[in-house]
Amino acid sequence: MKKTNIKEMTDAEVEQHLTELQREKLNLKIQSRTGQLEKTARVKQVRRDIARVITEQAARLAKANG
Repeated sequence: MKKTNIKEMTDAEVEQHLTELQREKLNLKIQSRTGQLEKTARVKQVRRDIARVITEQAARLAKANG
């Protein structure tokens, strides 16, 4: 997911997207432990997407607080 896509989302959409990414990260971790993970690069991609979303949330919070 691109940074510009995240900036266009509302706060509720960002929160929902973060929850979905965290759930996907958990599923990928389980697949990795059981040997069922096919796309190992997806783990890194999801981790970075989570970081992007959290960074955007922090920026919005800082902007709102002045």
